[in-house]
Amino acid sequence: MIEFIAQNMAPIMFASLIIFLLIGYPVAFSLAANGLLFFFIGVLVSPYSGGSINLAWPLLHALPDNFYGTRVMSNDTLLAIPFFTFMGIVLERSGMAEDLLDTIGQLFGPIRGGLAYAVIFVGALLAATTGVVAASVIAMGLISLPIMLRYGYDRRLAAGVIAASGTLAQIIPPSLVLIVLADQLGRSVGDMYAGALIPGIVLTGIYMLYILIMSIVRPNAMPALPLEARTLGHGVLSLIVALLIAGAISYGAYRYLAPTQGDNADILGFAVGVIVIYVAAIVDQRLRLNLMSKLAQQVVIVLIPPLALIFLVLGTIFLGIATPTEGGAMGSVGALIMAAAKGRLSLDVVKQALASTTRLSSFVLFILIGARVFSLTFYGVNGHIWVEHLLTSLPGGETGFLIGVNILVFVLAFFLDFFELAFIIVPLLAPAADKLGIDLIWFGVLLGVNMQTSFMHPPFGFALFYLRSVAARVPYLDRITGKQIAPVTTGQIYWGAVPFVCIQVIMIGLTIAFPQMVMRYKGAAVEPSTIDLKLPDMPSLSPLGAPPANSGAAPANGGAPATPGTPDLSQPPSFGDAPAKPAAPAPDLSQPPKFN
Repeated sequence: MIEFIAQNMAPIMFASLIIFLLIGYPVAFSLAANGLLFFFIGVLVSPYSGGSINLAWPLLHALPDNFYGTRVMSNDTLLAIPFFTFMGIVLERSGMAEDLLDTIGQLFGPIRGGLAYAVIFVGALLAATTGVVAASVIAMGLISLPIMLRYGYDRRLAAGVIAASGTLAQIIPPSLVLIVLADQLGRSVGDMYAGALIPGIVLTGIYMLYILIMSIVRPNAMPALPLEARTLGHGVLSLIVALLIAGAISYGAYRYLAPTQGDNADILGFAVGVIVIYVAAIVDQRLRLNLMSKLAQQVVIVLIPPLALIFLVLGTIFLGIATPTEGGAMGSVGALIMAAAKGRLSLDVVKQALASTTRLSSFVLFILIGARVFSLTFYGVNGHIWVEHLLTSLPGGETGFLIGVNILVFVLAFFLDFFELAFIIVPLLAPAADKLGIDLIWFGVLLGVNMQTSFMHPPFGFALFYLRSVAARVPYLDRITGKQIAPVTTGQIYWGAVPFVCIQVIMIGLTIAFPQMVMRYKGAAVEPSTIDLKLPDMPSLSPLGAPPANSGAAPANGGAPATPGTPDLSQPPSFGDAPAKPAAPAPDLSQPPKFN
């Protein structure tokens, strides 16, 4: 029995961890306790393992280095997490989500399903600025859900759209889970962001496609906004004209700057066009010139600041100007400026943001410390080899491995949070993926899309919990129409999430089938046959395999022909024209020597 336990320590240890988590123990403490418990057992049964256990008491001395080394406390990559968390919470308090939802809802209001389109669009924008799922879901649940219920939206559809749009913060940069995945996979956060950008945009488009289909199949489930609800009036044509003028200005600025700025001219030209149209909208609104419609003014004034913040964070990272940590720091400063500009920056807001940031950062660090204790023992019992053999032996090669791993992560996402999956499961999967030749950025983005379902799984999806906390539980009177509105039940929230979970599963399949969506992070492929290597000319040396220069010259002292400028090594070296010394008289050997 002891030999069986010793030789199967790795699967027993992994199964015990799952049991601890299912019982409900905190994840960080379950990891650490499991690791220490099996370390003690492993040392005792090591003599019976046949060499499969490599544990000894002195190995515990490695834990302080694991905690304070580059993996946890001194990890610069993880420093981006508190910055992006702080930025997201400040933006939530600044009222940006409320302004965006109101303005975009008015823009899409005249079409059927317009509010649902607005929620998805704003969810993508919030994802690209906040990167925090809780902030997005709670903000949209508080603002959009009462409006959608007021105008007759189907409750399941409304709840599903809000929850799913909030989870876009999981995959669209600057996502916190992408930072953690990049750290666990040993890859660049910038590359992970670049790889996840296209899948995030595609997933947003599929959400909108689903709304379009549902608006055709079930038109009564998502009516257009009534005319009296469109307080900003009409003016889409004015907005289109303003955008065309901004585009013309951007193109003119690009042509003007191209000779001096080179590759950066397009970005600078675009920035000039955006600044001009933004200033024009503010001047038009303040001076009441009425050059733009009220709708066009509001869309320009509300949309450009978050877009500028996105460029400040992601644009500088993609251009290589800033690291993710520096981008997060600039984003935090930009969020404070935006909140101050709206008059919503106060000491209480900063305190709440700092408190929430501290809690989340501590949560991540404690899980990471527990994971280091667990991995120390798990690697000591050769658990990584057991997992690698188990996964690489799956039928179907690379495709079979990807399908099997995604099924495993999908099932575990019912019970585990995305941070827990990233710290526990990913370090075990990465070596097997690397051995199969799978690009780890592609693998990380694939896991990020899969882990997104952990927020939407009934009954443990956190996005569903966030929405449940702000959705009405009892009937209430609407303050605009005066009608009694029925509450949203938990069952309606759960059933509303199911279609979007299916869409996320479809997105996993698309990412596997079309890896080039992610591989774009590598840039354009280089054809080796087009590479032309040129060596600098070296006149003092002859080309390899060629006869020496001046081969027709007469050799000196029977040696090789001399090359101009080449020293004659057959003669002693000359050190310049030294003054001649008088010749010494020859000694007279016929006389005895004199020593005076």
